[in-house]
Amino acid sequence: VVESHQGGMPRPNPGIYKMCLEHLGVQPQESILLDSSSQNLKAAAQLGMKTVKVDDPEAALKELETHLGFPLRGFVPYTRSVRPGMEIPKDRLQKFLADVLGAHTTAPLELRQFDHGDSTRSYLVKFGGRLLVLKKEEEPPAGPSGPCVSREYRILKALAEAGVPVPPVLALCEDRSILGTPFLLLEHCAGRIHRAVSLPAVPPRRRGACYGAMANVLARIHSLHLGAAELQGLGEHGNYIQQQVETWTKQYRAVETHLIPAMERLIQWLPLHFPESQKTTVVHGDFRMDQLVFHPDRPEVLAVLGWKFATLGDPMCDLANNCMSFFLPAHFGARRGTEGAQSPLAEEPEFRTDQLLPKQLSWLWGSVQLERALGLHYFPLSFGWESCEADQECSPKDAEFVAELAWDFAIKEGFRVFESLPPTKLLARHSSTWAG
Repeated sequence: VVESHQGGMPRPNPGIYKMCLEHLGVQPQESILLDSSSQNLKAAAQLGMKTVKVDDPEAALKELETHLGFPLRGFVPYTRSVRPGMEIPKDRLQKFLADVLGAHTTAPLELRQFDHGDSTRSYLVKFGGRLLVLKKEEEPPAGPSGPCVSREYRILKALAEAGVPVPPVLALCEDRSILGTPFLLLEHCAGRIHRAVSLPAVPPRRRGACYGAMANVLARIHSLHLGAAELQGLGEHGNYIQQQVETWTKQYRAVETHLIPAMERLIQWLPLHFPESQKTTVVHGDFRMDQLVFHPDRPEVLAVLGWKFATLGDPMCDLANNCMSFFLPAHFGARRGTEGAQSPLAEEPEFRTDQLLPKQLSWLWGSVQLERALGLHYFPLSFGWESCEADQECSPKDAEFVAELAWDFAIKEGFRVFESLPPTKLLARHSSTWAG
């Protein structure tokens, strides 16, 4: 904040504008001054600044939007202007929406793009007073498995009917003549999204309730009756963890650039230590804090987002994937947490059931299962797919860090198993009898 009276240079003294430019670190042509005084605007214009005269606020706002090249009104949190190269034809979309929704409006359709999320292109659409979400399939599909909006459409419909909080599904369009690729249309679910699992914006006394809500909704997902929810065909029954390890090992081999010793040890160790028994439930596939839309004023999950990796598998993988956030450094974006802190999720009573987490096991066991089942997910992704947020950079050093972290969990799991074994005569010997 620059105050002219404190600087001794009241407007229209050009010095006050120069001071503002210096504080902002911009050139005159990179700035815009809004003022109702023609005299003040003239002094700024003489320095090369762009100016907007404010007589009518609405007219001034329109002029400012013209200078900026993007709209300022109708802002929706977690969105941004559409990225270059990701524009979609508004005229064809407007006709489709009018036909499908049975609503006709003379107001122009407005588009924005969500500023985080999965690789499917997601847009916020303002049409006839309604806010909609459009998820457009990429061509070709991005990532190792590739998105498929038609599959996600069927999943969301089934989950909604089973009582899982998801955004209401409106339509699926597989006609490529409209936007070039299939797309999914949803109702926009307004609420609060927490980017960091440590919940820095939430008062400490309220964080536990948010973690409890997160645990509750994940337990609901894992408790779905597959037959009743018509989700039997979502994936194969059994061997989910084995398939994950095999798949991500192949993906890692396809993109590896140098030898990572910890990774090589993991690739050998993981297949030898699969869990003896695995449950089969619906698994989200990428469950974490920033996939949840919370109520603005209370710890209630309004919707679970990001279902493109959903399948049938071991529920421990979802739990472990979420716990992993507490061990990654801050630059891993949405996965940042409080490194080394205890994860609250696995201690919630919703997971202390026979259906999910046996009482004798700690949350650390869940994290170890992450390294067994999904840990390899991070290593190929660290070389450029999607483990870091779009505006963050991951490097081979990150892959090494997570590989070493995974191996550290594997070692700890080995000691846990070792300590659970009944003592034998050999183990009962006094240390003084050992050589050396």
